[in-house]
Amino acid sequence: MGMAHVVVLAAVLAMATTVSASPEAGVQPLSKIAIHKATVELHGSAYVRASALLLGDGDQQEGDTATVTVEYGWQNPATDDWIAVFSPSDFISGSCPNPRRYPTEPLLCTAPIKYQYANFSANYLYWGKGTIQFQLINQRSDFSFALFTGGLENPKLVGLTKLSPFKNPKAPVFPRLAQGKTHDEMAVTWTSGYDVGEAYPFVEWGMVTSGSGGGNPARTPAGTLTFNRGSMCGAPARTIGWRDPGFIHTAFMRGLWPNKEYFYKIGHELPDGTVVWGKPYTFRAPPTPGQSSLQRVIVFGDMGKAERDGSNEYANYQPGSLNTTDALVKDLDNFDMVFHIGDLPYANGYISQWDQFTAQVAPISARKPYMIASGNHERDWPNTGGFFDVEDSGGECGVLAETMYYYPAENRANFWYKVDYGMFRFCVADSEHDWREGTPQYKFIKECLSTVDRKHQPWLIFAAHRVLGYSSNKWYAEQGSFEEPEGRESLQKLWQRYRVDLAFFGHVHNYERTCPLYQNQCVSNERSRYSGTMNGTIFVVAGGGGSHLNGYTSAIPKWSVFRDRDYGFTKLTAFNHSSLLFEYKRSSDGKVYDNFTIHRDYRDVLGCVHDSCFPTTLAT
Repeated sequence: MGMAHVVVLAAVLAMATTVSASPEAGVQPLSKIAIHKATVELHGSAYVRASALLLGDGDQQEGDTATVTVEYGWQNPATDDWIAVFSPSDFISGSCPNPRRYPTEPLLCTAPIKYQYANFSANYLYWGKGTIQFQLINQRSDFSFALFTGGLENPKLVGLTKLSPFKNPKAPVFPRLAQGKTHDEMAVTWTSGYDVGEAYPFVEWGMVTSGSGGGNPARTPAGTLTFNRGSMCGAPARTIGWRDPGFIHTAFMRGLWPNKEYFYKIGHELPDGTVVWGKPYTFRAPPTPGQSSLQRVIVFGDMGKAERDGSNEYANYQPGSLNTTDALVKDLDNFDMVFHIGDLPYANGYISQWDQFTAQVAPISARKPYMIASGNHERDWPNTGGFFDVEDSGGECGVLAETMYYYPAENRANFWYKVDYGMFRFCVADSEHDWREGTPQYKFIKECLSTVDRKHQPWLIFAAHRVLGYSSNKWYAEQGSFEEPEGRESLQKLWQRYRVDLAFFGHVHNYERTCPLYQNQCVSNERSRYSGTMNGTIFVVAGGGGSHLNGYTSAIPKWSVFRDRDYGFTKLTAFNHSSLLFEYKRSSDGKVYDNFTIHRDYRDVLGCVHDSCFPTTLAT
């Protein structure tokens, strides 16, 4: 095999390691591999064989997902031997941005997309051979399977084989719906290997009519974006974690009829007129702002991604991720929209993991609007304009989240936006940018909260990733703050003045609900049924989407009503303009473990309470 050998320096690896956002933060599994120490020592007794049908074809394939059986072995099996999957397959040669250590030393220049310990297969240590099944997704390139010895700390490549890419590696995959800037607009975003010069991207769509699959379809062109290594802000995203993201396409389906069901299918028209199609899906159009109908919204944060084949899971990094995903897929007909409020795949600079995440949530995002918020693991990197000067994004500095998903912001680099969905208004803030009084984001938050007509949209919701409200999380308690630094200082009067019903946060990996609060004081003794004059906001931490769990302070603050250290998500159900149901469900069984209702008339929103009304006077 002809190889141009290059190295990633030890200093780069140090930067690649996840920087803790909290004392209990987990470790991205790929960051544990000491790529800068890896050597190529192919051994005569070592072998790796991969068998599968043509990827993306045959009865057992899903088109964009396939299971591959890998057989491997050699004469010196060890406990810490491991099997890695690389894509593209040529992971030794290539153009690495760092110089070699020694002129003739063959070294690796990229991290794998996944790996598993060789003794995951029974009797590997005894027989010196084993078998593992890997689940692959279409990631626009071919694959290599490699046997390493020496553990993750001193990896030595001893065996290697290649596997062809999927039947059509450029095919459009993993659609992500999102509500547009108006209620009658739905965006669909997807990934492909086609640049605009190779094929014409579009979405074909139309209203589902009774007695048939659909009426005459329309075709709407899509815009195309991508980014390169130079778009990344640091390592590992700029070095060993870099992988070509393909092309990201977004098309808008406009003029939708409220609550009507629509079909759609993404496609690329080639120069000869043939079309490469994605899978067909349906969705239900949003209701008109203020419309009274059954409206159900899911809110959670910090889910991460996990591998169904068990790979990458040595550290139990995102143990509840698949449970949450599967619980939502199972209940797909019983909710209308999802808000994932930050920390999506925890890729932390390993770009391949974004494809894995979009594949994992595709059964949800292809059918329901999947709205996202910016988290520390998407955005934070020193000296890039964020509020927190930490390295949690692994050098991504927001580029992946801002490109891979659509959200209706005026400026995609400013990750704040509003969504009107029937009787709801959602004001989604970006906790990774300054929100304090006088900033552009503060102006947005004030405008979003103040411009809603509460007669017709009675349910006003604030959401952000980091806790800007209240949480009895352990490390917040140790800081004596129960919130992010300067979190609620500039916002609590806005929440009070404009009568925010609920404020949702993630970042803390557990569940907690407060009483209706203002200025650290419970304004109601109720725990499960709230009614009458609105005089405080209920704060909810819903960060148990799937990542490693966080603990609480041992002393329970008087404002903490319910806490659960488990994986789960929350659900809002608006029955009409006067009745709202809140539920917290565990991902493990989908059952409700906490709930409350709000019953309120319009006059209860208008009634003046402390700091909620401007000064008034009597007129004669």
